[in-house]
Amino acid sequence: MTDDERATCASLAALLRAAAVLAAWGFALTCIAALVLALTLRSLSSTAAMGFGAVLVLGALERYFAFRLRLDQALFADLARGAIASLDALDTALDRLGLRNAEASKALRSLEDRVQGTRQLMQRHAIVVACQSAMFLLALMTQDFS
Repeated sequence: MTDDERATCASLAALLRAAAVLAAWGFALTCIAALVLALTLRSLSSTAAMGFGAVLVLGALERYFAFRLRLDQALFADLARGAIASLDALDTALDRLGLRNAEASKALRSLEDRVQGTRQLMQRHAIVVACQSAMFLLALMTQDFS
């Protein structure tokens, strides 16, 4: 890998570390919604209960995206440090672990494609967390606190 490619990998790994704040926010919303449902389900309005339920369902998707982003962050950091020598070595390791699908293992993806894929995954994660936040707010707004 060239110095520019290593710099790209290091920059993306740093961006992914910074984006972990979103993962923490999504996880917190999921935990709070689970607690609210567990402790006060009978006293919640149906709209509030459905809102908190939606936060939980979105939380499962958010946790998957957070896991994938954490894995990508570690892989890009290792590429930047030279712990993974090349993209081909990375693909071989992912093949051995069964983390690539059969069609993907036939072609070598460029670094640009991988960066673009990770950025799309970050955007999807941010959308899920935004939806979680909106549903949480809706559930709070529809709850009668009297």
